[in-house]
Formats: sequence, structure tokens, C-alpha cells
Amino acid sequence: MQTGLPNDPVMLLSVVNTKLRDYYSSLDELCKGLNVEKEELTEKLSMIDYVYDENRNQFV
Repeated sequence: MQTGLPNDPVMLLSVVNTKLRDYYSSLDELCKGLNVEKEELTEKLSMIDYVYDENRNQFV
């Protein structure tokens, strides 16, 4: 992932959930705004058993 986001899944989780909370109203908006592939991001976080919850707008 060449986006300036952390490569470590746990650090990535923290950064992504913070950005979702503070700046983006959906995962799609975050991916578009950061030029990140949604599938790549969700696969990386699924490695540590986290999935996106649309209602909460965070990975849980």
C-alpha cells in the first residue's frame, strides 16, 4: 500500500478508524480521498479479523 498509510495492520486499523471518525462519512469516501483500493484495505484489516461496519462507520 503506497499511500502514506502504515503497513502494519494494527497501526493501519488505528489510522483508518480515526480518519473515518474525523474526516470521512464512509469507507468509499475514505478510499477515494486517500486514493486507496477498498479491496486491498479491507483484505489487510481482515488479516487481524476486522471488518468494516457501515452502521458504525468503522472497522470492528
